[in-house]
Amino acid sequence: MRAHLARVDAVLVQAVIAAALSFAHLHDVASAAGQDGWKAWAYPVSVDLLLVAAWRRLRSGDAKAAGWCWFLIALAASLGANVATAGLLDLDHVPAWLRILVAGWPAVAFLGGTLLVHSSPTTHDETSDAVGQETPEDIEDQEDAPDPTPELPAPPAVDPVPVPPPVAVPAALVEHARKVAAEHHARTGTAIDTPTLRARLGVPPPMADAIAAQL
Repeated sequence: MRAHLARVDAVLVQAVIAAALSFAHLHDVASAAGQDGWKAWAYPVSVDLLLVAAWRRLRSGDAKAAGWCWFLIALAASLGANVATAGLLDLDHVPAWLRILVAGWPAVAFLGGTLLVHSSPTTHDETSDAVGQETPEDIEDQEDAPDPTPELPAPPAVDPVPVPPPVAVPAALVEHARKVAAEHHARTGTAIDTPTLRARLGVPPPMADAIAAQL
């Protein structure tokens, strides 16, 4: 536990030292480029805020390309100030291009911070809600649409009932049957039925039906 705290404390100390030196170097470069008073102190604050905004975008996992781009721009400004104050740049005779960079830095930092903070992409939940929402027009279209007609199963195929061929009845047999029928009617007072006719004539049922149809 103590070893872990010692490592954390060392990291924090290094971070404080690096931030303080970078802050002072940025102030010195801004002051040498003609930004005196409070303006010289605002430049390191602007660089550090842009670094923090870029770092937060990288931690969020959204639009990492933009986060890396502005992180490298802010890091270049911080490292450039550290290198410039290490004796490679005469702070008493600052070149014109450096004065231009220092003067234009506030607009660049404002643009980067605005893009990083206020242009977060649409989250997955918002996109899902937008897709799942139904407009009133969609609901009306669903209500007006006719209900699909259920498909009924096809009726089972029924084999056609074979129709017996017509039975040929001789004319003489028909005349005889009429006599039998007349005799039965005279004796009983009722018309002869097909079974009785068949029994009297001694013919098969199909022929008896054909004879009865002709009586």
